[in-house]
Amino acid sequence: MNGHAARLIRGVALGISVFLLAVPSAVAAPGPGPAETDLNPRPAVVPALQQWEGGTGSFELRKHSRIVLAKKQVDELGDQGAQLSTDIAQVTGHKLDVSPRIPQDGDIVLSIDPSLADTAGGTRYAEEGYTLTVTDRNVTIAAPTEKGVYYGTRSLLQILLLDDGRDTVPVGTAVDWPNYKVRGFMLDVGRRFFTADYIRDYLRLMGWFKLNQLQLHLNDNGFKGDKPSWSEVQAGFRLKTDNPELAGLASKDGAYDRADWDSFEDTAAANGVTMVPEIDAPAHSLAFIKFRPSLGLNHGDSDHLDLSKPETTEFMKSVFDEFTPWFRSPDVHFGADEYTVDKPRYKDYFNEMAAHIRALGKHPRAWGSLSVMAANADGYDRDLTLNSWNNGWYGPQAMKRDGYSFINTNDALLYIVPFAGYYHGRGLDGKYLYDQWEPHVFPGNQSVAPGDPHLLGAMSAVWNDLTEATYTELDVHGLVEPTFGILAQKMWSGANADVPYSAFLDTVRKLGVGTGLTKVATTLAASASGEVSLGKEATASAGTAAAAFDGVRTTQWASGPGDEAWLRVNLGKPVAISKVELDWAPAYGRDYEVQVSRDGENWTTVASRTGREAAGVDTLTFEPVTARQVRLVGTHADNKQNGYALWSMRVFEVPDLALHRPTTASSSEVPSLGPENATDGDTTTRWASAYRDGEWIQVDLGSPQTVRRVLLDWETASGRDYDIQVSDDAADWKTVASVRDKPTGARVDDLTLDPVTARYVRMQGIKRTTNYGYSLWRLEVRSMSPEPDPA
Repeated sequence: MNGHAARLIRGVALGISVFLLAVPSAVAAPGPGPAETDLNPRPAVVPALQQWEGGTGSFELRKHSRIVLAKKQVDELGDQGAQLSTDIAQVTGHKLDVSPRIPQDGDIVLSIDPSLADTAGGTRYAEEGYTLTVTDRNVTIAAPTEKGVYYGTRSLLQILLLDDGRDTVPVGTAVDWPNYKVRGFMLDVGRRFFTADYIRDYLRLMGWFKLNQLQLHLNDNGFKGDKPSWSEVQAGFRLKTDNPELAGLASKDGAYDRADWDSFEDTAAANGVTMVPEIDAPAHSLAFIKFRPSLGLNHGDSDHLDLSKPETTEFMKSVFDEFTPWFRSPDVHFGADEYTVDKPRYKDYFNEMAAHIRALGKHPRAWGSLSVMAANADGYDRDLTLNSWNNGWYGPQAMKRDGYSFINTNDALLYIVPFAGYYHGRGLDGKYLYDQWEPHVFPGNQSVAPGDPHLLGAMSAVWNDLTEATYTELDVHGLVEPTFGILAQKMWSGANADVPYSAFLDTVRKLGVGTGLTKVATTLAASASGEVSLGKEATASAGTAAAAFDGVRTTQWASGPGDEAWLRVNLGKPVAISKVELDWAPAYGRDYEVQVSRDGENWTTVASRTGREAAGVDTLTFEPVTARQVRLVGTHADNKQNGYALWSMRVFEVPDLALHRPTTASSSEVPSLGPENATDGDTTTRWASAYRDGEWIQVDLGSPQTVRRVLLDWETASGRDYDIQVSDDAADWKTVASVRDKPTGARVDDLTLDPVTARYVRMQGIKRTTNYGYSLWRLEVRSMSPEPDPA
């Protein structure tokens, strides 16, 4: 028996142990435990695990590891087993067989056990929770439902992806569940078409972070503005049917047919996500009015339906009749927001459509608008779920008072209108969301208690108001991705991440967008401190060289068979470098060299390795050298048939001596703009001084160092005249460089110095370029400057 396996948490042990009887030595025998400080800490995944009880040691993928499905559950778990095998291959490079046989050492076991329960997780554990049990011999994911098993596999994949060797999992037991039933994202495809590939990728991305509802806003239109009539305004309806009665309703610039929708539903089901279709009326209805003008107000010159005509409501019912059979979700959304012109008939429409959707076998949803539409909710159907999107239209306190279940989709906090001057046009406020927000939080003193039974969860939203703008679907992804992991964290386990915002973001960057995506890639790939090869031009003897320099941890360069191969990156300019990091996939090199060149023709070997025995990260450091190009030259592969494969090759310039060193300044504008921000390695934080000439910032390098280069990354409030000074004791200062009459505006000053030995380096301001103070994003100090290119 394994003496170091973690004991199971509370009542979960009984349900799992029944299945694990078939796994010899999977559960520890009683005995004295290790010191608490020796236990494995909670693995970093997003969203964070609710509970973790660490053991000691680790599980390691073996050459013959398999994915084993519990007996008699091949039908339920076969697809998940196959998907996990594919995903593990993408994350680790190891291809695991799927088997229904008895588990052996090294296997990963999947099991559905409806009897599993957890007191703290309650209903949420029963519906979507899972238990991940790791010994040094096996990993077991057991859950009451298939969806819970799926979420457990996402945590396992993330743990493997973040492991240096991508093959070990710390021993321990996680019990995990979501705090909220609804963890959603809404995408407005009515105003702007998004391709089917994009939708499928977003379903996979949502599953990666355990978000579980994608609401597609399937129709909408632009604003009239100064256009002479509504006929000139963009309008879209994004479902396309063969029914001749609705021929011409679908948008010509893009619509989804039944095959597309089925693919969405299949992808959603495979990734733990539910599709929530929304067809919005009686406002936002220009697409319906263009199709049938008689249904619109003002003789069709409107984007509001005319509810005084019975045929209007009947037409909308016919639209739902046509498309609801496509939808597998238990919920269908009928919009019903921002219609103010006919309040009495609005109530009739609201109630008729809710009843009609229930008659079609679905639970109705709508946008909350009742505070504007009525003095109270008397007479309104209460058996539906509302999105609380604006406190003035119908806030959470009013919804709670009136007995509605609701979802937090608050516009002030959770709306993105891409590239607009309102509603987070450049993306949501990630730091605010991470530090202060959870699904129960609303602005304007409207927050409800955490876990309020009326609050089902939350949903961020993208609204494509700017119908005439030229941005793309990938531009939208760039706005959404930075806070997707944050929102998932807050919807799943709240403030349970227990790490600072910057550390959490670093984990999100490493996790990227997950596995299996075809259209969407991460936009968060960021260079580590001093890395100079990310995204640079690359070539190789064979294979896709760029994959080694794209910052994506699930892509790799592979050379193909043979002992000899090379991979080269062009840094674009001479750079003083001193380290190369190679993250080897299972097809690793035994013998290889790192070479550098100034001209791409004459090469010098600066580091080499012989007899390497495993995949994983190999860091090669060497005396600083100036290079424009760097290459890996393999001479002996571990397996000649497989050749070489790298997750990444990262080239680092000479280290920044100021990074994370104690930094002080003569003043700070406010405490949050302190001097430490200039040397924290984060390019989004800055130091700003008081609004005076003559301010300074200095860094303590810790010991005397050779200084040859100082880099200052100025914000707009920069120094026009300033000196770079050095000191051995922070008392007597020597000026080693001076800048005078620097132009106004943000810029980087990269100053090369005559070599000087010093412990302290400071920027001594003399005169500012603006009426503000001095402000730096970065202050870097290095021991070497790159030599210029040869003439």
